[in-house]
Amino acid sequence: MPSERRLWTREELILTLSVYFQLPFGRLNRTTPEVKELAELLGRTDSSAALRLVNFAACDPYIINSGRKGMVAGMSVCLPVWEEFAGDRERLFNEAQRIKASLLHQTLEESLQLTPQELVGKERETVIRQRVNQSVFRTMVLSNYEDRCAITGINIPELLVAGHIIPWADSTPQQRLCPENGICLSALYDKAFDRGLITISPDDYTIRLSGALREYESQEYYNCHFGSLSGRKITMPIEHQPDRDFLAYHRDHVFVA
Repeated sequence: MPSERRLWTREELILTLSVYFQLPFGRLNRTTPEVKELAELLGRTDSSAALRLVNFAACDPYIINSGRKGMVAGMSVCLPVWEEFAGDRERLFNEAQRIKASLLHQTLEESLQLTPQELVGKERETVIRQRVNQSVFRTMVLSNYEDRCAITGINIPELLVAGHIIPWADSTPQQRLCPENGICLSALYDKAFDRGLITISPDDYTIRLSGALREYESQEYYNCHFGSLSGRKITMPIEHQPDRDFLAYHRDHVFVA
């Protein structure tokens, strides 16, 4: 039986904070699958894991400034880990993955489902860090958009992509794992967004089409897949809205106007 009486270790708190950053505030409860998975991994009850998550919410200025509240009682246990990692999420997520692998008695490669072929000719630590970042960012963004494309509403996981608004290569380390720099799109529209054929207005979150895309107006598919989208507002996420400055960057530096 899981025990709630033992003290929480630093490693347990790191894992919990990692999960906290991947879930919207409204899903920090004991019935959420990710919370139940965390509880099982730690050998604790679902309620105990959920309580620690809302303790971290009480440390979070984003939540506090929005007028919401976490669970203040017990937050002192979480605050040192929050202060250590909140400003360096990449280190947090990579450390959490190492702890998770150890608890599962797996290698890092096994826990990330990395094949030997994916490591050939590459630096192991770089590949592992990239895979961790990709996995965390995808979970974070898809959860934020309730596993639906912001343009079409498609909710087939295999067709969804967690895309960066400011491209990864142009992002600062803080922006790369920032949920406000992510948008959930189905594969077609993610590619169009990535190539600058469409953008999202930072003023009203409506879709704009590039002149390069309008060259295909005569094609039968154009109106169905693109023309009908012009001026339509995207479906907004439940928590972290796309940052207007990030969208302005995409419009000014990626969009093929």
